[in-house]
Amino acid sequence: MSLFGRKKKSESERDLEVVGAPEERVKTDTISLAGAKKTKKKAAAPQEDAAVTAYLEKIPTPPAVDDLVEGPVISIDKGAVFIDLPPFGTGIIYGREFINARDIIKKINVGDIVAGKVVGIGGAEGYIEISLKEARQAIIWNEAEDAIREKRVFELPISDANKGGLIINWQGIIGFLPASQLKPEHYPRISDGDKDKILDELKKLVGEKLSVTIIGVNPKEGKLIFSEKSPETKDKENIVARYALGDELTGEVTGLVDFGVFVKLEEGLEGLVHISEIDWGLVENPKTMFKIGEKVKVKVIEIKDDKISLSIKALKENPWREAEKKYKKDAVVQGVIIKFNKHGALASIEEGVAGLVHVSEFGSEEKLREKLEMGKVYTFKITLFDPKEQKMALSFVDKK
Repeated sequence: MSLFGRKKKSESERDLEVVGAPEERVKTDTISLAGAKKTKKKAAAPQEDAAVTAYLEKIPTPPAVDDLVEGPVISIDKGAVFIDLPPFGTGIIYGREFINARDIIKKINVGDIVAGKVVGIGGAEGYIEISLKEARQAIIWNEAEDAIREKRVFELPISDANKGGLIINWQGIIGFLPASQLKPEHYPRISDGDKDKILDELKKLVGEKLSVTIIGVNPKEGKLIFSEKSPETKDKENIVARYALGDELTGEVTGLVDFGVFVKLEEGLEGLVHISEIDWGLVENPKTMFKIGEKVKVKVIEIKDDKISLSIKALKENPWREAEKKYKKDAVVQGVIIKFNKHGALASIEEGVAGLVHVSEFGSEEKLREKLEMGKVYTFKITLFDPKEQKMALSFVDKK
């Protein structure tokens, strides 16, 4: 298949071609300018016009700069390669183009069919100047555009990472895979958006092979954009629309982070179980409670901006309901210290029911920790009890 561009011929080109084929000339009217008797020749028949048009269409257009051409190698010299390009003459690869393509030229033999990109026409010797390197680049970019249309999937290794995403090398072209185009299981889940932490997570993927598609091509800027997301993924808005508050579902754990658990509900959609929605009791580290791929039951508690929030604890009995029957403000209770924070100490009076002992009672965090030790049981007085909001404040009762 010829790679010559089928460009529209100019009127002058067509005139020259017709002159070269007298048998196909169109008969025209001639009028005497001396006032003599006008004689009119017979006009060409419609079938003759069609024949001329058909003839012209068969004539190939000479290659122009930037066209891709191909032909057999007819000679390889020390500093040049000659390619037969009938009917237009001979192509030549020499000078800088020869040097740039020397690795390719080493593998070429006389008789091989090679493709090149026209970079010059009408030189001193009349050769058509050709670049193998530029042709290779043009072919690759065309292939990339075909890959987008055909939604081809490639298994490619990650060569590097930066704060925005991953670097992929495809046929000698450096491409970019933005973090936003990663599948949920590979997306860097950093709660505070710290770019250094995101980079650390992305670097873990360097060396791994990912299934990716090409979604963007810009040869002029040398840009190639990849995506790990399936090109067949349904529109997320339509997926989310199928869910409602209160839905009880079974999903698969796809991500474990400090602030919660990501659960895939179906292909293209996952929701977050925030750490506060994992259990009624204190949860310190979600990573110790679940495994990637584990099936979990969840409840939809919020749908906002195409995002779904889930809860695991909502499917468990709420311990505050029973606590409401047993405890009141000013009641004296026993509690175990389960956590310290900047506000004070958290004391649990039973599983899933805990209250804050404020640091202000002790004057400083240091004095609070002197009085209360992690894991030990102390006596407290309930100063605030709101089971509906799951809030409770406690005051330390020093028996001494």
